[in-house]
Amino acid sequence: MSSKMSLPIEDLTPRQIVEELDRYIVGQGAAKRAVAVALRNRYRRQQLSAEERDDILPKNILMIGPTGVGKTEIARRLAQLARAPFLKVEATKFTEVGYVGRDVESMIRDLAGVAFRLVERERMDAVRPKAERRAVERIADLLEGGSKPKRPSKSTLASTEIVQRAMEIFGKGFEGYGGSEPEEAPDARDEKDEEEARKRDRAKLLKDVAKGKYDESIVEIETEEASNPFVQVFTPQGMEEMGLDTNQMGNPFGGKRTTRRITVGEAREMLTAEEARKTIDQAAIRQEAVHRTEQTGIIFLDELDKVAAKSGGAGPDVSREGVQRDLLPIIEGSTVATKFGSVRTDHVLFIAAGAFHMAKPSDLIPELQGRLPIRVELEKLSEEDFRRILREPKNALTKQYEKLLATEGISIEFTDDALDEIARLAAEVNGKTENIGARRLHTVMEKLLEEVLFEAPDCKEKSVRFDAGFVREKLGSLAKDVDLSRYIL
Repeated sequence: MSSKMSLPIEDLTPRQIVEELDRYIVGQGAAKRAVAVALRNRYRRQQLSAEERDDILPKNILMIGPTGVGKTEIARRLAQLARAPFLKVEATKFTEVGYVGRDVESMIRDLAGVAFRLVERERMDAVRPKAERRAVERIADLLEGGSKPKRPSKSTLASTEIVQRAMEIFGKGFEGYGGSEPEEAPDARDEKDEEEARKRDRAKLLKDVAKGKYDESIVEIETEEASNPFVQVFTPQGMEEMGLDTNQMGNPFGGKRTTRRITVGEAREMLTAEEARKTIDQAAIRQEAVHRTEQTGIIFLDELDKVAAKSGGAGPDVSREGVQRDLLPIIEGSTVATKFGSVRTDHVLFIAAGAFHMAKPSDLIPELQGRLPIRVELEKLSEEDFRRILREPKNALTKQYEKLLATEGISIEFTDDALDEIARLAAEVNGKTENIGARRLHTVMEKLLEEVLFEAPDCKEKSVRFDAGFVREKLGSLAKDVDLSRYIL
């Protein structure tokens, strides 16, 4: 299979990509257009010949904007849309070579791990129906246990025939031999009927197990404990957390098998996963994981502004500038050794982001600035944006609370003027204190619904309606008092 066929590249147009992002993120049109073009360019690149493809490098993006305006959400939704390996990582967790801490290459190793799990899940889903059938058969064997009727042994049949022959020769006087009537051998028809009955019972048992009729029954199964320890090791680049994946390379300490008593429902899931892993080719998954990482991987590098400070030649700023220098070869293109194989980073898309309120993009070292050619400034969220965030997105906060409280049998309703008042209060608090963007809506909504969420299990009133007057009564005084707002909202 060619690489062009094996990659799940979306063929959505940039306009369609923006429309998909609009379902979850309000505003920020410029940022959405930039990432939509970057995703479409991947599709365009895959249409080229293999020789031409290597010449097309991704145009990395730098998002500039305050916290809570949607930088991370745009990158995360884009990765879901593209079905691509995605990793979010903070630049502040890395240190310069020579310091104790994680080195920048570890993010490529982590991305390869994400890709492996993504491909493994896809392959396991593909063989799941077959794996489920095998798991059901194994559970049926456990339920049957040793209850199958035993057929007469050859020696029993032989002795019975001898007794019958003796009776023919010596007459009925031989009847008392052995103290009882000789057992007659089952004829072929009885055996056939018995076999068919066993098949019918087995088929019914398999059907009942598959339908979940035995899910609460307890069975005893033998499993191998997954031993996947993490140890910290010193590498030439610094200190790394290395996972010993004993499931893939064979356990050097010997597999520890344990017997567990669990329900049939749990056993079915566990055995299905075990049977699926037996079916799929781990080597092929590792190979495809490396390929996906190289060709479709997306790394969201957050908090880049925290390592952008200009150094004065001493102190912690030296380490910050060192992180920038270490990022250069990764973003430009280099080869990183991972446990799945060597990964080239030439075509990995990097989306960097930062608030840049204390530093400016020009404070980055010039070489790194050149590796992030597309600059997008995200706008601060206004009161109107808050109104739309409360109403429009598929996962709007109001919809989330409605679903949560519906589990307790309580229906809540927000009037339009209540949502307008919530948006106004959130914008007001953001203006008076630190601007944390849409995250302010989380604190305001949680405070507004605090009593309802607490009383819900014992509440006799099954319908709650929020209007502007109730919102002002509950939150108005908090919003006006700046000192209280800083602590509570």
